[in-house]
Amino acid sequence: MLSSLMRRYYWAVAPVIAMAVSVGSAKAPVPDLNPAAISYKLPNQVNWVHGENGADTAVLAGDPSKPGMYIVLTRWTAHHMSHPHFHPNDRYITVISGTWWVGTGTKYDPDSTVPLPPGSVVTHFGKQVHYDGAKDGDVTLVIAGEGPGTQTPAEVK
Repeated sequence: MLSSLMRRYYWAVAPVIAMAVSVGSAKAPVPDLNPAAISYKLPNQVNWVHGENGADTAVLAGDPSKPGMYIVLTRWTAHHMSHPHFHPNDRYITVISGTWWVGTGTKYDPDSTVPLPPGSVVTHFGKQVHYDGAKDGDVTLVIAGEGPGTQTPAEVK
């Protein structure tokens, strides 16, 4: 049985995946859409913010820094990986494009990471140590979770 958060995640992620898949065939928007019924952003209207860790983010819903559900797009640039860390709550991730590399444990070992292609769905369980990123190309993810979406370093050298 899917949790309430997972059901909301899947309903929220479906349009994002559809948008990402249709980027190459996007047509001009229909001018008579009711703004009380639907809101959308074309890919060139997404507000990306560059992070210090090699990942860009765009908040789609909620606020990851506050309690409550949030959904963000995350774009890891090639050759950037996080180091072992954990989050306080579960996070639900879908790979939209590129190959995302994931590993677990407190020892940073990029050679032991597993490649996840577009369409892969991952759960990062709260308080469990992992690391991830992009090796040879950019990768775009949709991440949903309960905030605050903080991160605690957990690397043992």
